[in-house]
Amino acid sequence: MSVVTVQLGQCGNQIGHEVFSALCSDIRGTHGLCSKKENESYQDSCKERFFCEEESGVPIARAVLVDMEPKVISQTLSMAARSGHWKYNSHSHFCQKQGSGNNWANGYSVHGPRHKEAIMNLVQKEAEKCDRLGGFFTIMSMAGGTGSGLGAFVTQCLRDAFPTSFILNHVIWPYGTGEVIVQNYNSVLTLSHLYQSSDALLVHENDVIHKICAQLMNIKQISFRDVNQVIAHQLGSVFQPTHTAGEGSGYSRNSLGDLVETLVPHPEFKLLGLRNIPQMPENSLPYSTFSWPGLIKHLRQMLIANAKMEEGIDWQVRPPHAGSSMPCTNKPLHFNTSIANLVILRGKDVHGVDLGSFQDPSLYTSWLNPQDAFSAWKTPRAFNKYEKSASLVSNSQFLLKPLDSIVGKAWNMFASKAYLHQYTKFGIQEEDFLDCFTTLEQVISSYTNL
Repeated sequence: MSVVTVQLGQCGNQIGHEVFSALCSDIRGTHGLCSKKENESYQDSCKERFFCEEESGVPIARAVLVDMEPKVISQTLSMAARSGHWKYNSHSHFCQKQGSGNNWANGYSVHGPRHKEAIMNLVQKEAEKCDRLGGFFTIMSMAGGTGSGLGAFVTQCLRDAFPTSFILNHVIWPYGTGEVIVQNYNSVLTLSHLYQSSDALLVHENDVIHKICAQLMNIKQISFRDVNQVIAHQLGSVFQPTHTAGEGSGYSRNSLGDLVETLVPHPEFKLLGLRNIPQMPENSLPYSTFSWPGLIKHLRQMLIANAKMEEGIDWQVRPPHAGSSMPCTNKPLHFNTSIANLVILRGKDVHGVDLGSFQDPSLYTSWLNPQDAFSAWKTPRAFNKYEKSASLVSNSQFLLKPLDSIVGKAWNMFASKAYLHQYTKFGIQEEDFLDCFTTLEQVISSYTNL
C-alpha cells in the first residue's frame, strides 16, 4: 500500500527531501546483508510505498510540496532532480510569494481557505496514482506559520476528504530557546488542532536531535541539514519495509495503518516518540560491533528512563515492582510509563532475538494487557549500512515535560495578552486560544495519570 507524503513549509520540505534521499540510498545500497530474493522484495515494497515508477526508470516521490514562499521548494525540486536517483513530480507542488510571517493564524485562517482547492487537487491526484492508498504522512514544524497553521488546516481537509485513510503527522518540536517569539502560541494551536483530526502525532524535538548530532555524530558546526539527516534516518528506520507478526512471509502491507493500530489504542493518547540505536558517524561503523542483547538492553533502559539517545542513560531508574498496587503518585521518580511500544529490528540474526524484557507488565499502564501493548517488526535486511539496528516507537509519557513547558509559557503570554492582536486580526479569538489550552490540559492530565 502506498503512502502520500505532504511536505508543509520550509521545515517540512527540507526534511521531506532528506527522508526520500535516505529511503532511496538505502534501497540502492548493496549492503543488505541478506539473500538476493529478500533484498528484491524489500526494494519492491519500498518503491511501491513511497515512489511511483516512470518510463525513464527514475523513481518519483509520492509527495505534495506546499509552501507560501517559492525559494525552498525550488531548491528542493532541483536537489532531488540533480541526485539522478529519484525526483519529485514537477507538477505536485504549490507555492506563493508572500510567506506566513511565522503567524499560525495567517497560515490557518488566510492561506488555508484561500488555497484549499489548489492544494487538495494536488493531493487528490497523488492519491489517485496509488493502486492502494495506505494513508497520508504530513511533515511540518510547529513553531512557524506555514507548516504549523497551514499544516493544521490541510490535515483537517485531508480528514474531511479521506475519512477512512490513516493520517500520521510528523511534527518538529521547536528549540526550547527558539528564534520565533510566538513559537509557544503556534505550537499550542498546532497541537490542539492536530489532536482533533490526526490519527497520531510522531514528534521529534529539535534539542534532542541537535544533541545527537553533537555527541553521537561528532559534528562540530551543526547545520539544519545535519539535524534533518538524523531525523530522516530515524524515520527511514521505521517506515522501510518489515515483517510484522502474523503477516506470513511477505512485507507488511500498510506501514501507517499498522503503526497507528499498534500504538494508538485510545484517541486520548496520540503522541508517539522515536528512538533509534546505534547512531554514529559512518567512518566509525567498520570499527564497531553490536550484539542484539546489548542493543535491546540499552533500548529498554532508554524507554523507562526516558533517555533520548544511548549516551548518558540513567541506569538507576527501575520499573515499579510487579504486583504492588501503588497509586501512580508513588511510582519511582523519572519512570516513564508506556501505553504501547513497537520495537523494529533490522539486520543479521534478527529472528532469534529475545524481546521478553519489553513485555514486562510493570512498563505499561494497568488497563492494557502487555501482550496487546507490545509489538515487534523485524527484517533480516540491514538498514543504511548498519549491520544491526533497533528502533523504538513509543506511546508513553516522554513528552509530558516539554508539553507542560510549552503550554505553561504560552499561558503566561496569553494571560498578559502579549502578541494576541497578531492573531485576532486574522480571526483567531481569545475563545479559540482557551479551547486549545483546554484540549492540551486534558492531554497532559491523561498522560500524567497513566
